[in-house]
Amino acid sequence: MRWFEGSIPAAIAFAKQHNAIFVVVITGDDEQSGQMTLSWEDDRVAEVTNGSCVAIKVDGKSETCIQFSQIYPVVCIPSSFFIGENGIPLEVIAGSVSAEELTERIHKVLQVRCALLALLTRKLEERREQKKKGEEENDIKKELERRKLGKDMLDFKRKQEDEKTKRLLEERNREKAEEKAARERVKQQIALDRADRAARYAKTQEEVQLAQATALQARQLEMDARRDAAQRERSAVARIQFRLPDGSSFTNQFPSNTPLHEARQFAAQELGNRYGRFSLATMFPRREFVGEDLEKTLLELELAPSASIVVLPQSSRPAQTVVQSSSGGFWAMLHTLLYPLLAFWRFLSGFIFSPQPPSASSSSTAAAAGGTQDTIRKRVLEKRPEDFKRDGKIYRLRTQEDSEDDNNTWNGNSTQQM
Repeated sequence: MRWFEGSIPAAIAFAKQHNAIFVVVITGDDEQSGQMTLSWEDDRVAEVTNGSCVAIKVDGKSETCIQFSQIYPVVCIPSSFFIGENGIPLEVIAGSVSAEELTERIHKVLQVRCALLALLTRKLEERREQKKKGEEENDIKKELERRKLGKDMLDFKRKQEDEKTKRLLEERNREKAEEKAARERVKQQIALDRADRAARYAKTQEEVQLAQATALQARQLEMDARRDAAQRERSAVARIQFRLPDGSSFTNQFPSNTPLHEARQFAAQELGNRYGRFSLATMFPRREFVGEDLEKTLLELELAPSASIVVLPQSSRPAQTVVQSSSGGFWAMLHTLLYPLLAFWRFLSGFIFSPQPPSASSSSTAAAAGGTQDTIRKRVLEKRPEDFKRDGKIYRLRTQEDSEDDNNTWNGNSTQQM
């Protein structure tokens, strides 16, 4: 596209001289203006406008644009104005369009211009014919006036004048109707352009919203994929904490597909012979792993990615049982009530009837007396150890409940197991 380098008046004069359409392109610094400039500089557009249009490019912030907008309102930037010989805009393109659409618009403007030129040419010819007829009528009238100066000549003159006046009125009315029709066409074209711009704007907004929704969905899918990958990575390793009965613990990591018996072998190597035989269990939910559970993987037992396992020692001491009478519940209840009295009597009789230890000297101190009492206490405890229960440095009489507690076992979470 070859742009006219002079001013707007010079471009108008050049367009009239070459019988071309005067085109004013208003551009700015935005992206749409750049796209509109590329469309105008396309080879197809240059081929269509060659010899038929005189185009000038005006900056939207320049003084020239302000002066031009006083005559032709500039609604938006970029805009393209196609102006005919009589100064009436033949077409106004608001915004940016593709080169293909711009080519179609230019073809349309050229067709409209051709139609207007044909109409103007026809009007000029009609006016010339009318002028010629008027001149002939004037010659005729003059000739008639010269030949007849009578009444008939005056009547004829009046009649000719009336017909002329009537023709002038009809011509004037016809011109007004054509001008009105032309204005209506221009209004309709402007309304169509506005509707077209509104439709394109709505379509652009829909495309923007669709692109935003697509981008949001893509980001959500990417986040889900990352979360799934992280979950798979965490599930690939099982971090097991082994809690011991004394409150200590140790931790190790295993592949999630490791069988439980390999984890138990690791715990056995770490513990050595500290607890002897032991089993593994979880506290929440309460579950002890035995039998075929040892062949299952940590992932199948829901011990991945992390879990806490309690080590439960298995006592090899025979369980103490309480001898109960076979006579029924009455004797069992009676034995329970009398057992503390019998234990106290055994203690008292052992203390009274046991031989007194020889005194070390007649001047023994209170410490020696205390040592004698400790000796007596040890002797009694050695004689009947099953009647007493030790709690630290304190000994107390054993009851049936204490005997039942000795038969119970304890797990690593300080929870009594029957």
